[in-house]
Amino acid sequence: MALVQVNFISKMLSRTVTFNAIIPLDHISFGKEEVLQQKPLKTLYLLHGAFGNYTDYLSGTRIQRWAEEHNLAVIMPSGENQFYVDKPNRGENYGAYVADELVEFTRNMFPLSHKKEDTFIAGLSMGGYGAMINGLKYHETFSHIGAFSPGLMIDQIIARSELLSVTGWSLDFYDNAFGGIDTIKASDKDYYYLINQLIENKQDIPKIYLPIGTEDFLLESVRGFKSFADDKEIPLTYIEDEGGHEWDFWDKYVKNFLDWLPLDEKGNYLSSGNVAE
Repeated sequence: MALVQVNFISKMLSRTVTFNAIIPLDHISFGKEEVLQQKPLKTLYLLHGAFGNYTDYLSGTRIQRWAEEHNLAVIMPSGENQFYVDKPNRGENYGAYVADELVEFTRNMFPLSHKKEDTFIAGLSMGGYGAMINGLKYHETFSHIGAFSPGLMIDQIIARSELLSVTGWSLDFYDNAFGGIDTIKASDKDYYYLINQLIENKQDIPKIYLPIGTEDFLLESVRGFKSFADDKEIPLTYIEDEGGHEWDFWDKYVKNFLDWLPLDEKGNYLSSGNVAE
């Protein structure tokens, strides 16, 4: 299992950015001397939550182990508390960065599949919102979306709801992060709008996997999205399970999400923590 940290200049963000990549190119199989046949890797673009960065999943979950088992490449960028949205008037295009520029760059750098059916996007909390909107917007790139305890709060943000106080951020913060609160509705920051556009244009909607904890402060807003999804009959796998807005829940459901994805069967590979007798 190759774990790589990469720095490159992003045109979408006009600065040097960093991401971590898990690239399973160095497998050794139990009882097999032959070299495994290499094929383009299925790939997950995995977005962190608020206050985090490109290291979060490596410390908070067992993603490296599970990626190796499934022969899955995982790309983990930073979102810098900006909700992975585009703000072209401010020169900050986080959506275009993670869902377009980063996909192209990593496909050029690593042996990744270019097929839609092999390319997935997911995230937790703020990253769950980012995965949702960019997975829908770039539906020709991503076939599956994972949204773990997603920050589907645009109704509350637009209404200046008291729920926002739970995050500790001011309205000014949200106004800056979204490039203006009044710009959210009926835009590419609005998951309802994006889904309605796909339906209106008779385009395929990516399959969505959405787990939420029953003790999570976002539960009611996520239930609101589920009601919308049910009304629209979109492909949603929705799960409510015991847990809050925390890493134990996300560790569990990152694994379950990988089991849900159309990935390779789990291999029996040698690694530093899995040595043949």
